Amino acid sequence: QVQLVESGGGLVQPGGSLRLSCAASGDVLSIGRMAWYRQAPGKQRELVAGITRSGSTNYADSVKDRFTISRDNAKNLVYLQMNSLNAEDMAVYYCHASRYGVNYWGKGTLVTVSS
Repeated sequence: QVQLVESGGGLVQPGGSLRLSCAASGDVLSIGRMAWYRQAPGKQRELVAGITRSGSTNYADSVKDRFTISRDNAKNLVYLQMNSLNAEDMAVYYCHASRYGVNYWGKGTLVTVSS
């Protein structure tokens, strides 16, 4: 089993920045790809960014050039640096990990963008 705990969400003004963190624990060896997803009210959960164990990344078009995903394998942490936030980024952000074909999810952290 893998446990994922997100932190770093909160209220930010439009144009501001936040850094989300996800701490993995449990059977962390051989965790493969990790990712951040988000779900806004009334919308489906969508991929924001993903990163492989070797550091290859991919991003949703809507966040390219604004968000950066990174990973510290030694500390079992994954981060999401979010810049130039706007109202469309407001959502619950979920950490995801896959290990031997099994998907694991955190409980999410809320990001609110408002003046």
